[in-house]
Amino acid sequence: MIRVWLAQHWFIFVATFKRLLATPITSLLSVIIMGIALSVPVSIYVLVENLQAIANERNSPQMSIFLRNDAKQDDIDRIRQDLEQYPQIIGLEFVTKDVALQQLLEKSELPNITINLPRNPLPDAFVITLNENTLENLKQLQEDLKGKPEIKHVQFDSAWIERFSALLKLGHSIILMITMISSIAIIAVMFNTIRLQIATKHDEIEISKLIGATDSFIRRPFLYFGALQGLAGGAIAWLIVLLLIHLINEQLILFLRFYEMEFVLESLSTENGLSLLFFSTWLGWLGARLSVSNHLWRIEPQ
Repeated sequence: MIRVWLAQHWFIFVATFKRLLATPITSLLSVIIMGIALSVPVSIYVLVENLQAIANERNSPQMSIFLRNDAKQDDIDRIRQDLEQYPQIIGLEFVTKDVALQQLLEKSELPNITINLPRNPLPDAFVITLNENTLENLKQLQEDLKGKPEIKHVQFDSAWIERFSALLKLGHSIILMITMISSIAIIAVMFNTIRLQIATKHDEIEISKLIGATDSFIRRPFLYFGALQGLAGGAIAWLIVLLLIHLINEQLILFLRFYEMEFVLESLSTENGLSLLFFSTWLGWLGARLSVSNHLWRIEPQ
């Protein structure tokens, strides 16, 4: 039973593929339109991901952890051990209160500001470097560290992180909006393509129903057609993105050579590429499904 079912599907799949090749120009134009529509949001997604990778690599945020003034050496050692357990901490530096005061005096325009002070008012501190740029995760880490009794205050420069996070959110919102528009356009194109195919095969569908063919059997070739065109459109989109990133990298290498810098944009990963193919196939199938559901029931044998 399963073998017969697979044989039927394979036969229809091959016949649909041949029908796709029988009209190469029309099929190619549809596939190119789908590919271009999908390549726009995917290209923006790749650029945003590269932007985030550059920021993570070149702008590792730092956080200052100020200890209580009465913290003992045992407290300092315990905090150091605790900090070394956090996987997001990639750098750890202990700054004593005397070193902190000296650094303050070197930067201050009032070098005699501490003459009348009875003692050093600055606390010991840890300065940690993080591999995390997400504002929510940084604030979570800050709250976690504030809960330790030996720590008086935790501070980090959140201004640029907030701006960068806002920029990423804007980029993702733009990607989502363009993806929705492109998806609707692809579904509409496939809907119309299948509608025209149903119209040209009106008599053939009538005869099939007269001899007892079920709606699912008649529907199957159109669904395969939509899925195949969607798959091909996704492959074209992937190819366009690869070509675009390659061209950008060629110009980027020439530009950065003047500044003695090296950086290459990463293209779409294999995992994301396969997700793109799956998504485009689903869009093609969905457009075909909606068109068949809307038009096939209207054809009844006279």
